[in-house]
Amino acid sequence: MDDDQFERLYAEEAAGLFSFLAYRTGDRGLAEDLLADAFERALRGRFNPRKGSAKTWLYAIALNVLRDHVRRAAAESRAYERVEDDRGRDVFADVEVRDELMRGMAVLSAEEREAIALRFGAALTVPEMAALLDEPLTKIEGRVYRALRKLREALA
Repeated sequence: MDDDQFERLYAEEAAGLFSFLAYRTGDRGLAEDLLADAFERALRGRFNPRKGSAKTWLYAIALNVLRDHVRRAAAESRAYERVEDDRGRDVFADVEVRDELMRGMAVLSAEEREAIALRFGAALTVPEMAALLDEPLTKIEGRVYRALRKLREALA
């Protein structure tokens, strides 16, 4: 399909295809995005006039775009439902707190950040951390203590 044919197809079918997508989704913004995706795929695709009209080819592409969107949205929804910590609390609910914590972590040295990540992120005990890092227990205890003191000061 050359540029002129594509432009003609767009001029003839965009409004109807948009109406179809808006009806199916109930969301004009989403319908606009899906319309753009459908025409992008059509532009990259190959139209075979022996298999049907350009209109049916375009609507088949749009249906596939719509189905892909529905599958992605369902998968994303399932993923968000599974993203809960072991206490059953939504992990995304604490975004602001985590952002503040990450800013506080910036004041720590690389070793202190690693210690905090191992202690609280991986839930390792200080003796487990010492064994993992092959360092004396007192050194790791001091590192965790210093890191926590610096974090408290940064977050105060």
